[in-house]
Amino acid sequence: MSEQEKAGTDKPEKLWRKLGLSDHEYEVIVEQLGREPNPVELNMYSVMWSEHCSYKHSRSSLKLFPTDGPRVVQGPGENAGVVDIGDGYAAVFKIESHNHPSAVEPYQGAATGVGGILRDIYTMGAQPIAFLNSLRFGPPDNARGRYLFAGVVAGIGGYGNCVGIPTVGGEVYFEPCYRGNPLVNAMCVGVMPVERLVLGKACGEGNLVALAGARTGRDGIHGVTFASEELSDQSEKDRPAVQVGDPFLGKLLIDATLEAVDRKLVAGVQDLGGAGLTCALTETASRAGTGLEIDLEKVLLREEGLEPFEILTSESQERMLFIVEPQRLEELEGIFRHWELPLTVLGRVSSGKMVTVRYHGEIVAEVPAGSVAGGSPEYEPESREPAYIRELAAFDPLGLPPVKNRGKALLDLLSAPDVASKEWVWQQYDYMVRTCTLEGPGGDAAVLRLRGSGKALAVAVDGNGRHAYLDPRLGGMLAVAEATRNLSCSGAEPIGITDCLNFGNPEKPEMFWQFRQSVEGMAEACRVLEVPVVGGNVSFYNEVEDEAIYPTPVVGAVGLLEKADQHCGIGFCAEGNLICLIGPHHISLGGSQFLKTIHGRVAGSPAGIDLPGEKKLQAFLRRLVAGKLIMSAHDLSDGGLGVAVAESCLKGGTGAALDLPSSPRPDLDLFGEGPSRVLVSIRPADLGDVSKQAGEAGVRLSELGWTGGKKLEINCGGSRVVSLELEAMKKAYEEVFSWMMK
Repeated sequence: MSEQEKAGTDKPEKLWRKLGLSDHEYEVIVEQLGREPNPVELNMYSVMWSEHCSYKHSRSSLKLFPTDGPRVVQGPGENAGVVDIGDGYAAVFKIESHNHPSAVEPYQGAATGVGGILRDIYTMGAQPIAFLNSLRFGPPDNARGRYLFAGVVAGIGGYGNCVGIPTVGGEVYFEPCYRGNPLVNAMCVGVMPVERLVLGKACGEGNLVALAGARTGRDGIHGVTFASEELSDQSEKDRPAVQVGDPFLGKLLIDATLEAVDRKLVAGVQDLGGAGLTCALTETASRAGTGLEIDLEKVLLREEGLEPFEILTSESQERMLFIVEPQRLEELEGIFRHWELPLTVLGRVSSGKMVTVRYHGEIVAEVPAGSVAGGSPEYEPESREPAYIRELAAFDPLGLPPVKNRGKALLDLLSAPDVASKEWVWQQYDYMVRTCTLEGPGGDAAVLRLRGSGKALAVAVDGNGRHAYLDPRLGGMLAVAEATRNLSCSGAEPIGITDCLNFGNPEKPEMFWQFRQSVEGMAEACRVLEVPVVGGNVSFYNEVEDEAIYPTPVVGAVGLLEKADQHCGIGFCAEGNLICLIGPHHISLGGSQFLKTIHGRVAGSPAGIDLPGEKKLQAFLRRLVAGKLIMSAHDLSDGGLGVAVAESCLKGGTGAALDLPSSPRPDLDLFGEGPSRVLVSIRPADLGDVSKQAGEAGVRLSELGWTGGKKLEINCGGSRVVSLELEAMKKAYEEVFSWMMK
């Protein structure tokens, strides 16, 4: 018998520590319950008071985020955020992590992460239209690293392709700190008529509680507890805590649920993800201020012999809870018969605020919904700046000798796994299914046509762990700025973000300091850029044997294009166009891809950001795209100007010639990084208009050169510093993963 199975039968006084609860938390439970909990109740509390579900170390910090705005229909607190996109429609989106499961079972960990975030979207009544992902691994130079990388990519593609939702964008980074603890952050976006919005509330005394979808098994029991502790060399034993997905059944559940919502047959909907039935029951009741009477014998099981605590905490996938009026039950059952899915009534909504669970006629749990779902203590951990911060900030990259062969340096950057084309990754995904993808993977933002409206959504995910490691507050700002800037490069107005905050153990002062600083930076950027946070996820305890990951705030951003045919891509699409740089020249090699790839260092200070200036830059970009005054736009990020111009050449299939001013450090000019900088190509006839608008907007515009030819040539002060054939750059950029993953 496993420790988790024993946990269902041990006496309470011997149980709470095994379930991850502290002595203080047990005392709070006794106080809120008015008595000692029985073993089943304690299991319910343990999963819902886990860090993964309760956010007990992060709730106070998350209150810093601006969550309101003129377009916000539903902010944090529900399954996903909802923003108005006009004409009676809304975009629904969220991002979440599945880090720990992917570390021990990469395929299923990633697949069920995709399945879980998918359910969050259609639970609200929205038709899912796109997936994105943000992934971090250790260096892919060993068998274990490649196993995790390949398994996660296969899991994402395997689930997304089977349910027929395109995976249209994302990012992949490689750092030693993610070797034992990869990050797998999955984002989903959906669209719906605003009037179809349905919430996860158990409203209406006498309404029925029905469970639909897959049968319940032992997979994923206490998965949220597993996700709320540090990984170790013993974590393989927790493989049973990883859920197992069934995308084909999941597709049926999508169709059945959306049909039920469209026909207005359900008063509330809640998916069963983390903490399983316990979460669905207590959260829906708590949100509505009601009680529930539940009979566990009615739960359809995949195997015999499950104990009540196992049924309540199992995280078996592809399940959905419905609140339905009695007179609508027959019609709802008909829908699920049509889709060949079981639907079983478990009980009813009751007066009061207690969730009462019976099994074989006996009450096995009777708990206040609000206590289980929202009564955990809220902690204010000690916070202390890590010693490394000032030490690494004092490092001056310009003290290193200049790189003499800049052409080779550029090729080395293009072939670095962080920068190189991720075509091997997105070839595993179907990114054109549903035929709405106007811009797919490989650009700054994906663009999706909204059928029948003439509009489009732009979506992007961004984050840079190195920046946040060196300066967490600045790193948080930069993540928000880059994600929204990528939307603006496409021509879309940012209308909301969702975040996935990946950090180490919050009980360690240095780790919590990183978290708090990052949140403060993100919140400030959101306020200045006027973009609300409508949902997200916090993933703590990303450590293995005291080695924490970089603090990694990841931002998923959604933007609106009023005219789908006016979106902009990153590629130089014609010869003879002017190449210009929009934005300041404030750059640094601190924390840069150049410093990491060429010198093997992660140190120094990243360039700071002028947030009001960033806001002006993005508004200016959107005006240029809407006016069709620029032919391409590409955000300068990893690798600076050199990598950006090379990527625009490769994407468009045409070369370029740049003339830069004389400089004592051409490597800084070519590869230095700084925010609020965008490379654009402009028809010569439009330069005057663009220059005039730049002056009016207070945005710097610098002419750099021309598109054309089959080479990238860069002069600095009249001296040739780079001369590369497109074919050489293409080989360096596109063949990294094809040979690495053989």
